[in-house]
Amino acid sequence: MIERTLTRIIEEKSRLFPIVSITGPRQSGKTTLSKLTFPDYAYYNLEAPDTFEKLTNDPRTFLLGKKGIILDEIQKAPELFSFIQVISDEQNVPGQFILSGPQNFLLQSKINQTLAGRVYNASLLPPDLSESIASMAACEDPNKQIFQGFYPRVLSQGIPPTDYYPSYIQTYVERDVRDVLRIGNLAQFQRFMKVLAGRAGKLLNLTAIGNEVGIDHKTVSAWLSILEASYLVFFLQPYERNYNKRVVKTPKLYFYDTGLLCSLLGIETPESVSQHWAKGELFENLIIANIQKRFLHSGRKVQLYFWRDQAGHEVDCIYETNGIPTAIEIKSSATFRQDFLKGLKYFQALPDQNLERLKLIYAGNENWIDMKTGCEIQSWLSH
Repeated sequence: MIERTLTRIIEEKSRLFPIVSITGPRQSGKTTLSKLTFPDYAYYNLEAPDTFEKLTNDPRTFLLGKKGIILDEIQKAPELFSFIQVISDEQNVPGQFILSGPQNFLLQSKINQTLAGRVYNASLLPPDLSESIASMAACEDPNKQIFQGFYPRVLSQGIPPTDYYPSYIQTYVERDVRDVLRIGNLAQFQRFMKVLAGRAGKLLNLTAIGNEVGIDHKTVSAWLSILEASYLVFFLQPYERNYNKRVVKTPKLYFYDTGLLCSLLGIETPESVSQHWAKGELFENLIIANIQKRFLHSGRKVQLYFWRDQAGHEVDCIYETNGIPTAIEIKSSATFRQDFLKGLKYFQALPDQNLERLKLIYAGNENWIDMKTGCEIQSWLSH
């Protein structure tokens, strides 16, 4: 069993809000988390036809008179949101409803429109590195970890990634893209996902992606929104504060899970990761996705940025704490070199710069502080 950091957050917020919503990609552990955190609650999965029929035909009977209720796959029955709103307003019981489902446009729009002010929204992604290490499911070799990814069934049940991820992709496309989002050409959408995989860690170019897939840039933008809303990809926006027009202003694309990314790239063994043309981007994706997941799993939604100017100076990841940035450089080498710090040094020396921390995360195993810059050198396993 993988202990999830979000458990404590969910327990805490259920004492403050009548409704807690847990969203995230399919098979990230939402159902398991809900059941383990609230074992005495009545559980209804709306994917079951008989459960769906009972709840939608007579919602008040099933939603009233219980200590608490978990409604899984709630997006299947959007008509229930109005009943949940009325009941939660009438009874005002903290933690009365736990809603779980994949993050998609229908679910999120209903939550925002109907349950605003009554619901705490939590995001559960596949386990982050700290959760995997604590459960003894992490690999000591970063290439193996990149290939394995972090989905619970792969970590806890030992399903080979080459079996799991192609099936996951197929299931996602057929269930969410076709049934919920009504995209007709599924083969073209799968091609779109593979093209995106080749651009992970790179600046986003909608026109180039559209030309390669055979769709216009508006469709590219719409399909990217689908993947983002499904918690499969996310974006780092350029960090522009106090800098001039020479700063690059195009976002970069990343995948939440490197196992899924490897599958889309056609990587079939852990050994192939170290030889792949995208090795650096894969390692960078591993680290940045882990930073994003750790924030979300601790109940914090922090915007991640990158910084690059047109002269080629770059910082891989930046986030702010109380308005003060932490700058992070990422290197896939297991051996540290001083020139790894040049981008951080340049960024640190910019006018009016006030950094909280400088960090370099690399594929080695040791941690120390560089005395010249004050930069924290961190192993990928300990950041």
